[in-house]
Amino acid sequence: MREISDASASLESATEEAVAKNRLVTATVDGTGQLTELKFHTDGYRSMAPAELSAAIVEVVGRAQRQMADRVAQIYEPFAPEGVDTHAAMRGELDPEETLRRMGVSLDDLK
Repeated sequence: MREISDASASLESATEEAVAKNRLVTATVDGTGQLTELKFHTDGYRSMAPAELSAAIVEVVGRAQRQMADRVAQIYEPFAPEGVDTHAAMRGELDPEETLRRMGVSLDDLK
């Protein structure tokens, strides 16, 4: 339990940052993946079409969030039951029924 507590504590102050390919904007997210900062490095965004600016922001925020999800999955991976893909769980792609089956538990056992 101590190791899990330490892992959780390490994420309380964790941040991940992603910079747009055009270096125009940087997004920072916290340990929960929430956007905490959006920083524009130049005023180049003023001449961008709204759809182009929006796409750049969405891309950079999404990348920062994926980086944090990968970090969280990696931190908690040692504590996950054998056969549980923590990266898939963080992406929302974990199939609970299949995971239980691999662990030798059937849904009927849980009723």
